[in-house]
Amino acid sequence: MVNRLMKTCSLFILFLFSIILIVCNKVKTIEKQTVMTTESNSANFDQKEERMPEKIIKSDEEWQRLLTPEQYKIARKKGTEAPFTGKYNKFKEIGLFQCVCCGNELFRSESKFDSGTGWPSFWEPISEQNVKSSIDASYGMIRTEVTCGRCDAHLGHVFHDGPPPTGLRYCINSGALTFVKRKDE
Repeated sequence: MVNRLMKTCSLFILFLFSIILIVCNKVKTIEKQTVMTTESNSANFDQKEERMPEKIIKSDEEWQRLLTPEQYKIARKKGTEAPFTGKYNKFKEIGLFQCVCCGNELFRSESKFDSGTGWPSFWEPISEQNVKSSIDASYGMIRTEVTCGRCDAHLGHVFHDGPPPTGLRYCINSGALTFVKRKDE
């Protein structure tokens, strides 16, 4: 009986170890894909050399005073709005989408597309310096989180199932964005 219990425990530990290795390998693969995609995007598109946006750091209390409860929940606490409910999901105006917290320019309306997911989707940011990405292993999934390069606000996630020319889908919460309409010239 003890021998059988020891074998079962050993097999269970081996199983858990295998799962951990698989997850770690998946994280490394996603990190490599993100780096490779970013490098190829930079090589394929003419981008002006831009300076890194100046970092904005505020206390939790300051952010709560500046943002609505919904904006705070999404941008500062990594929340997500329900699909198909966001202000910018079906939005078609021409201009710039900015970070709701700090005004950092994030996406041009020209890079927005209808992904059918229920969140505003973009195939590229204005600049790779204006957004940051990191691995998000919450909720039992491995995804690439997108944050503001200036104030670290949670914006959403980026996936490798977008349209050409980048193949990326930046799936962004409307509550993390503001919009500035392009002035007619």
